[in-house]
Amino acid sequence: MVSLRDALPATIRTERLVLATPALEHVPEMARLANNRRIYEVLSRLPHPYGEEDGRFFVETIARGPEEWAYSILLDGSYIGGIGLQLLPDQLPALGYWLGEPHWGRGYATEAATALVAAARATGLTPAVCARALLSNAGSRNVLTKVGFIQTGEAIDEHGTLAGRRVATMRMDFER
Repeated sequence: MVSLRDALPATIRTERLVLATPALEHVPEMARLANNRRIYEVLSRLPHPYGEEDGRFFVETIARGPEEWAYSILLDGSYIGGIGLQLLPDQLPALGYWLGEPHWGRGYATEAATALVAAARATGLTPAVCARALLSNAGSRNVLTKVGFIQTGEAIDEHGTLAGRRVATMRMDFER
């Protein structure tokens, strides 16, 4: 049987963006943008400080590993952030993303998330996608709402750097 990770495209193109396989050439800009405390404070799995060695580890080990299907978000060929699906056994795919601060407020996160969710839906291999965002992160919750996610509840995060903080749990069901 084909898995979701095997059915997702390697590259996704939108009107303004290209979602591409993370590559070592993206690492210098990835490290520059990710080494930002404001980004670290809202993500559960991003180290801080973030250096090029962290970016290389992500590209070589995590980005297209057994539990992840990540993309670099490229604008005019330049790295501006990352997006992907965490693919844990017996769980819905979980959408996660981040943009470098200079690129906030321009609709790039919504555009990238819409494209990735559409690609997941097109596979026909998952009934839904989930996501979570800090209750205090109105920007991220707004992105998810624009994409079509519905808030299904609230929880206290149990893992990573957000452990102990309140998050909105969100879900997008796909019509069959």
